[in-house]
Amino acid sequence: MHWKSTQYKEAPMKLLETYDDRLEELLEQENRLTFKSFTHKDAHEIGERLYELACERKLPVAIDIQQNGQTMYHAALPGSSPDNDSWIIRKSNIVHQFHHSSYYMSVHLEQAGSSISELYLLDGHKFAAHGGSFPIIVEGAGVIGAITVSGLPSEDDHALVVEVLSDYLLT
Repeated sequence: MHWKSTQYKEAPMKLLETYDDRLEELLEQENRLTFKSFTHKDAHEIGERLYELACERKLPVAIDIQQNGQTMYHAALPGSSPDNDSWIIRKSNIVHQFHHSSYYMSVHLEQAGSSISELYLLDGHKFAAHGGSFPIIVEGAGVIGAITVSGLPSEDDHALVVEVLSDYLLT
């Protein structure tokens, strides 16, 4: 019995460290993947890279890029559905509200053991803290929009956006 109680007390510490490490990693991605400027051409090129990669991997996703409330790019691949468009809106609302990726907010809420409606009093029908929406951060201007993918598991949606942004900005 003593072994179980010791194990129980240690497990939350390890979990907390894991959450902190993951949040730190996600913040590092946001700090690293910033733009000097962001244009219509950037939106189109990033959208097309996401589209081509999703086609190559046969991923059933919808892709959306918004800047200051305007849709700059949108595409839906085979296997995606109108439900993905609803998720795009809800996930990008998280980015616009918190200026962090929707996956960062997902991990943050898991760490807090709470939901978006409980912790921030936001409507879960309008806000979805699930991976896949990443802030468009411009040096000197801050968050001006969001790049969002929907159709895969939360972490995979996020990873796809980060992969393309890393390639676009860092190579």
